[in-house]
Amino acid sequence: MATRLASLSVDLDEIPSYFAIHGLGEVPAASRHLVYDVALARLDELARALSVPLTCFAIGADLSRDVAANGLRALAVRGAEIANHTLDHRYDLTRLGRDEITRQIAGGAREIAAAVGEAPVGFRAPGYTITDEVFDVLTELGVTYDASVFPCPAYWAAKTTAIGLIRARGRVSRSVVDTPRVLAAPTRPYRVGKPYWKRGGGMLEIPVQVTRGPRLPFIGTSVTLAGPARARWLARACVGEPLVNLELHGIDLLDRADGLDALAPYQHDVRVPLGQKQDAIEAVIRTLKKAGYTFVTMREAAERFAEAA
Repeated sequence: MATRLASLSVDLDEIPSYFAIHGLGEVPAASRHLVYDVALARLDELARALSVPLTCFAIGADLSRDVAANGLRALAVRGAEIANHTLDHRYDLTRLGRDEITRQIAGGAREIAAAVGEAPVGFRAPGYTITDEVFDVLTELGVTYDASVFPCPAYWAAKTTAIGLIRARGRVSRSVVDTPRVLAAPTRPYRVGKPYWKRGGGMLEIPVQVTRGPRLPFIGTSVTLAGPARARWLARACVGEPLVNLELHGIDLLDRADGLDALAPYQHDVRVPLGQKQDAIEAVIRTLKKAGYTFVTMREAAERFAEAA
């Protein structure tokens, strides 16, 4: 039987990204860098305790701080893959001109390479929103794989509703909704066609994970809000897939006690105590290991699936 693979990827979006999602004002200075200053060490500790490699999607502009660059470099030295999450994490990446799309992707890769000594081979778009034009740029820049497509009806509906509610309350979210056609995309690794939600002969896509059947979201937010018991159920609902990619965010290892009181009324998962979050993530990883999954970086997974896809 073919080896079942799993990966643990983490988007290192800093706290200002969440204020932008909710249309909030200035981020308190003490909270701006909590992902790199606090969460990164917790992610590293969790991954080492469970013997799983990390794949971190980093935002290039964040690496101008020595603390962030040094922390990321230390992870890379210990075997983590560092992938590209653009230069500035523009949620409206897909609405920018071609030159600025290229600048955002190439600039992110350049800053990551400067920080860790190796150019990234993987990419994830801000907010999981991508287009054929972005794929064209990725191909031109020699990116090996993308990990942005999220074919999840529940997530798409929740995101659309949340943006509408934020607008109704007089704020403006920076978040952008992808075309609903993405919901028809394959859920397993595939080579993209045109349009990108269909199979073709293009770049390898590793979709954001959904469960089998109803395509429920299997990401850090759903896992940490679910708690350990229901998180195990979500993990079991993914068993049987050739690759299970649990995608977290750095904020999944933070809670309001870390200094996120201003965000807690808007970001529900911030209200979940850190210990419960860690227990839920650990429950998922142990469930997948018990089901026979071997954890690898996403680069290793891409290499394995490149020929078969």
